[in-house]
Amino acid sequence: MKLQRLLAAGALALAASLFAAPAAMADDNATVSVLHAVPGAVVDVYANGGELLKDFKPGTLTDPQMLPAGKYDLKVVAAGAGKDGDAVVEAKGVTVPAGANITVVAHLTADGKPALTPFVNDTSASKEGGRITVRHVAAAPAVDVRAGGTAVIKALENPKEAMMNIAAGTLNVDVVAAGTDTVVLGPADVKVDAGKNVIVYAWGSLTDENLALAVQSVDLMKGSTPTKPGMPSTGAEGPSSSAPIAAAFLGALAIAGTAVIATRRRVATKA
Repeated sequence: MKLQRLLAAGALALAASLFAAPAAMADDNATVSVLHAVPGAVVDVYANGGELLKDFKPGTLTDPQMLPAGKYDLKVVAAGAGKDGDAVVEAKGVTVPAGANITVVAHLTADGKPALTPFVNDTSASKEGGRITVRHVAAAPAVDVRAGGTAVIKALENPKEAMMNIAAGTLNVDVVAAGTDTVVLGPADVKVDAGKNVIVYAWGSLTDENLALAVQSVDLMKGSTPTKPGMPSTGAEGPSSSAPIAAAFLGALAIAGTAVIATRRRVATKA
């Protein structure tokens, strides 16, 4: 079920309408998406006692949701345990920062350990018309990303990202072990539209042979409109206030032997 529908459900009709922001507070909102990129763990997530995510399965990317800046109490339980079930983890007073466009990714590190990384999505205008971002969040060594058989991103490591501003069009993309022609994922056609940042995630595990791609599309600002004050225009790293968001989802994959243990800042590799 989509995040927006879940947030609209009666379970979220709390006294203050949990995630319903008045029009006057629109500029204080944050845009948050969540990608579940760890194979095998299914969880439910509750916010302020209301169900936020139910049966959250690997490979699922939620719709972006506008959340008022503020603090939230989150609780993660095993799927089906209910809001009164034993908490896998609880986070009280979680801060959601204003103005951010963030994708929180629960994934595996290069050596297969669970991790959680908040990425800031670059929404600044592209002089070329479009943008493609590649994020390595798979249990795999460094990789090269090829377009039409030519390596356009080299030696990308987990959990880093690389971005390119490009004209609108369709790219035939595959992923190979760094410095080789050994294909580990793809090929796949990726369409980049004008005015969009198309974000491609390589996730899963090379050893377990379940590598997969997830694709997200984020709107870019038009013309030379700057990003909101205080937000990085390159998407190279998350704001310092994104750490509480990561903490809020800490343990979301702790079911079945997984435990979210890390939050790191991003440094984008410009290709």
